[in-house]
Amino acid sequence: MPDQEMTAKAKRDAQAPKPLRADAQRNRDRLVEVAAQAFAADGVDASLEEIAKRAGVGIGTLYRHFPTREHLVEVVYRREVEGLCHAAEELAREHAADVALELWMQRFVDYIATKRGLATSLRLLLTTNSTLFSDTSGRVSGAMRSLIEAAAASGKIRADVDASDVMHALGGIYSAPNTPDWRERSGRLVKLLMDGLRFGARG
Repeated sequence: MPDQEMTAKAKRDAQAPKPLRADAQRNRDRLVEVAAQAFAADGVDASLEEIAKRAGVGIGTLYRHFPTREHLVEVVYRREVEGLCHAAEELAREHAADVALELWMQRFVDYIATKRGLATSLRLLLTTNSTLFSDTSGRVSGAMRSLIEAAAASGKIRADVDASDVMHALGGIYSAPNTPDWRERSGRLVKLLMDGLRFGARG
């Protein structure tokens, strides 16, 4: 039995990804950051060659880290979800509850911009049984719920606010026409939404 356990452990160790060198990790992080910006601005058809160039690496380096466009898309999307959830915790520590909620919703607009750019590839990943959506499902709505509950408890927004209603309202931004002033209009909608949430608050 001990020999079998050692064999299983050795197999897991062999299959585990090896940690990257510091310079390779910096290149990978920079590629993901630049790709997120490119996908948000130009959609999923953004040039991989241009992404590599803006990240300061060759196209071969990009493909070593991300063998396919879909692989890069998945990593970018996971990064966006992780960043949005981390932002909720950070903003809650640094700001009044209602201000934290408003700033987070503005950050949510950036997340939507990237998600819109990735839409085609995200649908493809869904059909290929990627674990992407099962891994990230509920994390964003959970982050919003924690901010709304804190703001309601502090009296900064109405006590009868339902987090799912707010998420539904923000979801409308995703389906809005992709006009040049989309971000500006989305920012104004967030402010209008916050005005409604604050109206009638006991604080």
